[in-house]
Amino acid sequence: MRKALLFGPVSATLLSLSLPAHAQVYQTYGAHNPAEASPCQVKNCVYPRGPGEPADPIWPEYWQSDWTMYRVFNGYDKYPPPYPGAPPKALKDGTDYQVSHGASFYDSTWRSASGEGAMMERYDKFCLPIFPIENNYSCKFISLGDTAYFVAGEGRPAWMPRICLFSPKNHPPRRDFISHLPYSAADSQRIGKGGQAYSFWVSAANGYVMQVGASPDRTQDAGILFGYGFQTDAKGGLVPQSFYFSGYPMAPANAPIVSQNYTNFAATQPPPDTWAEVAGLDPDTLPRCQLFDPPSTSDAKGKLTATPAKRAPTWGDIGRWKP
Repeated sequence: MRKALLFGPVSATLLSLSLPAHAQVYQTYGAHNPAEASPCQVKNCVYPRGPGEPADPIWPEYWQSDWTMYRVFNGYDKYPPPYPGAPPKALKDGTDYQVSHGASFYDSTWRSASGEGAMMERYDKFCLPIFPIENNYSCKFISLGDTAYFVAGEGRPAWMPRICLFSPKNHPPRRDFISHLPYSAADSQRIGKGGQAYSFWVSAANGYVMQVGASPDRTQDAGILFGYGFQTDAKGGLVPQSFYFSGYPMAPANAPIVSQNYTNFAATQPPPDTWAEVAGLDPDTLPRCQLFDPPSTSDAKGKLTATPAKRAPTWGDIGRWKP
């Protein structure tokens, strides 16, 4: 029998939380910050591959790609990711999922005093739906070295600054980041021939891995999914296929499962001005982002409304969620 839904009431303390910027370090199991920042259950959060499992794919030293984002809010438990393209035909666009678009830009050769690597993820019209707020505005996440910035576009909530400090310790994934995820044969099969997929569900309560592979769905058990897939291209090489993960499962984001499926992947170097919007900023002078702990909810027009009576866990709650 499945556990009861573990989403609980929100304390005033949680939503009025004003953590200093240096506390905005999130558990990413070695992908965006040191392994010791997460409750890893394997040494250095590196998963050794077993007999018969494929060798780990490695990102090119730089690349650019468009992607299509599917926010799946119905039928996700019956039709888990990764999806080889759009979600299965049993799920209908507009009824069971929403389609939006964006692009990613990556350069591991970028260097500065803040660290190594640069990455930008640009969300067109609809922002990343992992936060307990509306996402009907464009946004960008830009990581330069260890510093991660958030840039909000038109239509953002009234309380949200245009640029804020997302985290002072959140670097772009290293080229071998996939070593921090366990291999899933079942996920790989859903991609199809030539597919390789890696994923786990982690418990929001203690941060421990609760399951390898996207299926069965663990949203109602306060689990949070992180998965990444590769596929072979026309030349026989492995390229990113999709990034699939848990969004914020309740309204207003209403995104239990999200999949960003890559298109037009190219191992080309982004132009230097890709990062210009934040490259000259002093992160110590920026307001901290309140994406995981907004001051209140907001409606579609950005008007502030009442605090919700219940709340689901987010990536920012991993290891400290209490229903």
